Order: sequence, then C-alpha cells, then structure tokens
Amino acid sequence: MSRTYLVTGAASGIGKATRDRLQGAGHRVIGADLKGSDIAADLSTSEGRAQLVERATELSGGRLDAVIACAGLSLFDPLTVKVNCFGAFATLEGLRPLLAAGNDPRAVVVASVASVHPADQAIVEAVLAGDEDAAVRAAQAAADRGAGGVIYGSSKQAVARWVRRTAITDEWAGAGIPLNAIAPGTIVTPMTRPLLDDPQSRAVVDASVPMPLHGHARPEQVAPLLDWLTTPENTHVTGQVVFIDGGADAVLRGDGAW
Repeated sequence: MSRTYLVTGAASGIGKATRDRLQGAGHRVIGADLKGSDIAADLSTSEGRAQLVERATELSGGRLDAVIACAGLSLFDPLTVKVNCFGAFATLEGLRPLLAAGNDPRAVVVASVASVHPADQAIVEAVLAGDEDAAVRAAQAAADRGAGGVIYGSSKQAVARWVRRTAITDEWAGAGIPLNAIAPGTIVTPMTRPLLDDPQSRAVVDASVPMPLHGHARPEQVAPLLDWLTTPENTHVTGQVVFIDGGADAVLRGDGAW
C-alpha cells in the first residue's frame, strides 16, 4: 500500500537516498531542503520551521504516514545545533498532528555514532531544556575556545536523549506513533567528502569512528533501515537509537550494555 512520507534533507546524502528508495517503491514523498525539493525551508530559523509545517500541511492534505528527519550540519558553529536539534525537533513536533491523522504513523530522526563521543554537557543540557539561545551560546563558547569539533557530537547526543525521553510520552507512544533515531557511522556524502578526500582528515575521522565491518557506508546502505523503521511492520520498536556504523559503537564502548 502506498504511503505518504515527508523527508527533510531530501536534496542530498541520506535524505536523497531515502527519498529515492521510497519513491521507487511507489510511495509519495514530500521532500524538504534549503533548495531543490518540494519545500524550501531553512530549519535553522523559526520562520523556516513554521514554513515547513505550513507547506507540509498544504501538500499532504493534512495527513502524513511517516516523517524522516535527515537534515543536518557538521559545522564547527552554533548553526549545527540550531539545525540538528531545534530544527529536527520542530519538524517532528510540528508534523506530529499530521502523523496522528495518518495510517500506521511512524517517525525517525538521524542522529550519529558521534553521540557516544565526549560531549559538551552545557550544549546538551540547554538543548534538552528547550533553551535554544542558551544552546547557541554554549556552542559559540566551545567554538571560541577552539573546541568547535565537539559541537556536532553534542548535538547528536542531545538528539538521541531527546528521542529516548520523547518516544515514550502520551503524544507519541500513547498515540501509537513509534519514534526512533538511527546512528550512522561515517557515510560518504557531500558533507563528509571533503574530509575523506584529505588523507590527514580521513585518518582523524577513521580514528574517531572505527568501522571494522565494510568501512565507510554509502547513503543507499542506510536508507533501508529508515525505510523499515517507518513501515507498518514496525509495531514495537520505539525510543531506540539504532546504530548503523560498521561496528564503531562496539569498538568505542566495548561490551557494556545500556
């Protein structure tokens, strides 16, 4: 049965691969990105977030069967927190009423294996408190002291924790809507290609995200997981951070269980 999806970050990387897979299976996909998609919206701004919800409501006729939030940045800049966290949360929360009107509704957001890296807890706690201004200040402080590299992992740790908290609430689990995150390892996308093309940067990436199973992945290898998590067949997986990282999490954290 054909379903209606909304995918953010749909113009490139994991979002594009997921959009293409779903469309190839006969589903309707409403794509959103800065440009090159059905909806042009800047998720770093409140105006762009509102525009996403407004246009998605118009284009979908007021109902969605699944939302896949792929839009993200890896800049050493507070903009990363604004998009990766508050943009993603606004997408999921803003479109939840449309999911509630859909059939077998499902939602997934893209986190990262970087969520297990050491994080700036000032950033994480500000995000979880819903204080965007404080999160931006904390991220800027990290950048100012030369620790901008921690911003991305901190944003993704906050996403993972937000999903764990939010998925079990009345608005999500209580309404029959599974909400999950995936945690990819190093994926070869336009965002990561400049790092991977430079031997020194690639060595740093591989040291921080060791992937013993098949190495770096392509977006097309991640899309099937997003696909399954948003199918009606997924009846009980919720509040999970599903690692698709070639074993990086197991290398980094060992055999400790949650």
